[in-house]
Amino acid sequence: MQMKPYRIGTRGSPLALAQASETRARLMAAHELPEEAFEIVVLSTKGDRVTDRPLSEIGGKGLFTEEIEEQLSDGRLDLAVHSSKDMPTVLPDGLGLVAFLEREDVRDAFIGRTAQRLEDLPHNAVVGSSSLRRQALIRRLRPDISVITFRGQVETRLRKLGEGQADATLLAHAGLKRLGNTDVITELLDPESFPPALGQGAICIEARINDERTAELLAPINHPATQAALLCERAFLGALDGSCRTPIAGLATLAGSQLSFYGMILTPDGTVWHDIRTEGPVSDASVLGAEAGADVRGRAGSSFFDSWV
Repeated sequence: MQMKPYRIGTRGSPLALAQASETRARLMAAHELPEEAFEIVVLSTKGDRVTDRPLSEIGGKGLFTEEIEEQLSDGRLDLAVHSSKDMPTVLPDGLGLVAFLEREDVRDAFIGRTAQRLEDLPHNAVVGSSSLRRQALIRRLRPDISVITFRGQVETRLRKLGEGQADATLLAHAGLKRLGNTDVITELLDPESFPPALGQGAICIEARINDERTAELLAPINHPATQAALLCERAFLGALDGSCRTPIAGLATLAGSQLSFYGMILTPDGTVWHDIRTEGPVSDASVLGAEAGADVRGRAGSSFFDSWV
């Protein structure tokens, strides 16, 4: 008797579909299954439908997951594929991030129309970005630059740039690579001076935590090093109550059994920031991230977070 196909939930953007297709391909290879064993189910989320306002004004990260998670919770989906940086730190009861694909390049890509590099933009240039982190980091490095909100899919943002609505924009290098669109990049930004979003470059897979059949399916494609890095980064985010309303950056890297983490919090105008470096055993990934978050929160003081509201 033929089994029903596994149903993979995803958003409908070209990038989301590319990520879902990559996950399916890896599962097919790991289990020697045909494409018909998997069905990609495309769902529209509020974050996709509302593109005329910043995410911080309409609810934050959960906007890209709520409709998908409803169908995952009630069994209409078996798993869901997400960009890790879009995931809230608190998930609905019964759901968890059970696998991570090997991480892509974490760097931000600068796409310049009037200059090739961020530092070469003329005084009072305009940069379009929907990310509060990128906006704050741009203002930190170039306070003379005007930053405007660019919402929409990758193609939409590139179209707006081409129309002259801004002198430059920034996008994740990983997303552009997955779309085969790296030729638009004019500079890759150093993650030391321009740290990425927590989770940037990593595809995560969400499932019901009591679904052993799906857990067994996903186990062979999980990348332990990426999982450990994301446990640390998400713990840092959780300690700071991070959402799309908050400029937070950071990156965990592994070398053997050791994990190193660098994190930063900024005010939206980029004028004040606090950062931290820490390292320890990979087995303590979550603890390291949580302690780093508590440390910078304590040093910043409660008034620092008033500007995040």
